[in-house]
Amino acid sequence: MNISATARKGHGKARRAGNGSAVEAGGRAGFVARGVIYFLIGVLALRIAFSATGGDGGGGGKTADRGGALTEIAQKPFGSVLLWVLGVALAGMALWRLSEAVFGAAGGDGQKAAKRLASAGRAVFYGFVSYSVLMFAAGDKGSGSGAGDARSRDVTARVLEMPGGRWLVGAGGVAVACVGLWIAGRAALRKFHKHLRTGEMSRTERRAVDITGVFGGVSRGLVFTVAGGFAVAAAVRARSGEAKGMDDTLRSFTTTPAGPWLLALIAVGLAAFGLFSCANARWRRI
Repeated sequence: MNISATARKGHGKARRAGNGSAVEAGGRAGFVARGVIYFLIGVLALRIAFSATGGDGGGGGKTADRGGALTEIAQKPFGSVLLWVLGVALAGMALWRLSEAVFGAAGGDGQKAAKRLASAGRAVFYGFVSYSVLMFAAGDKGSGSGAGDARSRDVTARVLEMPGGRWLVGAGGVAVACVGLWIAGRAALRKFHKHLRTGEMSRTERRAVDITGVFGGVSRGLVFTVAGGFAVAAAVRARSGEAKGMDDTLRSFTTTPAGPWLLALIAVGLAAFGLFSCANARWRRI
């Protein structure tokens, strides 16, 4: 009995250390960094939409993806410093997600294995994003504007050459599409409420968070879903060129009957998700 109590006490201390002020600050900084990137992607996509209405689908040579957002930041005064700040902040996000995987997340179901596994996956993802941002800040432009589309085609081409490659690409596409539907569905159902301290918000703040959370989350989920669909198409046709990164996926909305206006709507949604992410930095339970 004493041994069990001691073990629980030790675990409690470890969890408190994992959820300490430094980790919390890192998580909140990460939300701001993610928000800045998504807001800029939305702005860049909106420029492309407006350019398309005038017959120029290029959007002035800008790409609406993470690389395009980083390039946009780099061109501003003190842009290099801001890139380093964003990279470190995203590393803080990765550290926070790692602490959730090890010690459990906030909330009643935070100790579930599925939750911990999801947090571990997010930690790896944000660790990779942080690394790419920091490498860009250090002068490696390989993750710059348009790199996401080229990377998607290159990876798809390599996988298609493997035994059973078409099945692997197809399965990956289905997985991405399902993630997109999951993101959109949770946003539409406002599942994000359980992660936020809504009691600390005013009525106006709660309404703004709901609008940006639902609109932004559904828009983000739709982009993931369409990107997954293109990967499935690449598998079916055995052509790596069918796979698309975020920029090409967003541009594909201009080929729908709604034309560039659908892209404009999605672009505003991505910018809204950026604002929602910043709201998480303030009100998220960490």
